[in-house]
Amino acid sequence: MSDLVKRIGPWLQLVAMVLVVAVLYFGQVFLVPIALACLLTFLLTPVVVFLQRYLGRIPAVLLAVSLAFSVIGGIGWSVAGELRALAHELPSYRQTIRQRIADLRGASRGSAVEKVQETVKDIKEAIQNEATPPGPEKPVAVKSVDTPTDLWDFPTALGPLLGTLATAGLVVILAVFMLLERQELRNRIIRLIGFGRVSRTTTALDEAGSRISRYLFLQSIVNGIFGLGVGIGLALLGVPYALLWGLLAAALRFVPYIGPWIAALAPIALSLAVFSGWTRPLVVVALFVGLELFTNIVLETLLYAGAAGVSQVGLMVAIAFWTWIWGPAGLLMATPLTVCLVVLARHVPSMQFLATLLGDEPAFSPDVAYYQRLLADDRDEAAEIVEATLAASGPATAYDAVMLPALNYARRDAGELSTVQEQNVLRGTVAILDDLLSSPQASVPASAPEGSGPVTLLGCPAGGEADEIALRMFGPLLDSTHFTLDITSNRLLSSEVLALVKERAYSAVCVVALPPGGLTHAKYLCKKLRTAFPDLKILVGRWGPPGFGGDGAGPLQAAGADAVGVNLQESRDQLYQLVPLLARAEPSVHVGHEVNLSPAAALPS
Repeated sequence: MSDLVKRIGPWLQLVAMVLVVAVLYFGQVFLVPIALACLLTFLLTPVVVFLQRYLGRIPAVLLAVSLAFSVIGGIGWSVAGELRALAHELPSYRQTIRQRIADLRGASRGSAVEKVQETVKDIKEAIQNEATPPGPEKPVAVKSVDTPTDLWDFPTALGPLLGTLATAGLVVILAVFMLLERQELRNRIIRLIGFGRVSRTTTALDEAGSRISRYLFLQSIVNGIFGLGVGIGLALLGVPYALLWGLLAAALRFVPYIGPWIAALAPIALSLAVFSGWTRPLVVVALFVGLELFTNIVLETLLYAGAAGVSQVGLMVAIAFWTWIWGPAGLLMATPLTVCLVVLARHVPSMQFLATLLGDEPAFSPDVAYYQRLLADDRDEAAEIVEATLAASGPATAYDAVMLPALNYARRDAGELSTVQEQNVLRGTVAILDDLLSSPQASVPASAPEGSGPVTLLGCPAGGEADEIALRMFGPLLDSTHFTLDITSNRLLSSEVLALVKERAYSAVCVVALPPGGLTHAKYLCKKLRTAFPDLKILVGRWGPPGFGGDGAGPLQAAGADAVGVNLQESRDQLYQLVPLLARAEPSVHVGHEVNLSPAAALPS
């Protein structure tokens, strides 16, 4: 039974999504007023809460709703009056419009555009002559238009207007009752989700309300500034009805992306009809372009960058979806509806895919994105991720937070990766590391203990090539005036490592075993070193993301390790505490110099 559920589960989810879309599409007459009322409830709740302290609940709700719809109705009435006045004045601009058309025709006469038009016209006439045989002309049917002749016909003629008024009235009534019963509605929604998710649902509702209120409030400020700039600019240019165009620009800018350009069409067309030259119409175009650039680049960035919590691509897709479902109403409500959906998806596990698709949070953390790009053999984008982290947080963070985790992930996924993918990660990391080491920004170590001399440190990779690459990242983090790091091959046997320590008299050994795995070999090497050299300082690096390297500290210390570090910076600080202070002297080898002590052990190129 469980296998059957797993097989048909995705299909059931697809059917459920199709049913939801169908309900939204066919139920728009019922759902659009409810959505508008919910949106107004979100917007007016802060005002009602403020007024309720002084007036009580019912007077506060009635006053807030009355003020809101009075402002909306007043603006609509003013715009309608201005449009009627404009319609009466348009005939006076007839001569200028004709002159514009004549100028355009004269500019295109004899041009390539006119020749193309004539060719298309000839082809179209030839096709029509071939397709339509000569014959008697068919009589043209004349349809009479019914006009209301008595009182009973007026409801039919006024149908659209009555429908709009009825919808507006329903929205007002719903908003009033939602504001009056907002606490009861909130509790019912929480009860609907389930008692086991009270905290999660409360958080989701609070986040949705705050995000929508903040986004629409800040957007109103930005759009008001945009409309004010349009009105003042058009008034200075002498464009008639500048106040009307400013109000329309502010209102239409609530429609994302295309609203400002729709608002610009009418003033540009009117300037072409009013002014005889071409200078002022071009200045009107420049005014809208300049204001839109200023609004997008400056105002929106300063005021509400990321306030909606929705990515730009996700918002565009959502706008197309809601417009298709609900038409113009969906276009106006697309942003707040999408914000609600994304906030809800973040707190409901079954809807997490919507938060991933529509949210503005990065799909991958930098370390996972870096690892994914190396698997795809895209070193350029992987290098960009490292460089961005290097510029923001320095080399230690770039190594610890981005490059090293990729080696851990490759070791964790060793059974799933192909040989090519594994080599892509290793070779890509080596290439990017070489570029970083050649940069002066790659080595910014903390200061070593005062008075310490040159200490020669041997780096021993306990496992494969990834451990050897990790040691190459460790060298640049050490103080170059006090430490020298020699790195052995990852193919040396334990006996060869012991012989090397005895021959070169190293003061300390850093054994690296990147997790997961590698613990057994690291413990064995620590036991051998501790038995052979009781005074040797042994530092073990179990470097990796949180949760990867914290499992072996106790066993490794029991095996003889003096300290176990879970990242490069911690190991560096432990080394500074472990190494004895020696007499000052100039080091003979620079930090980061790798001594390849076995010809068979070559790093991937």
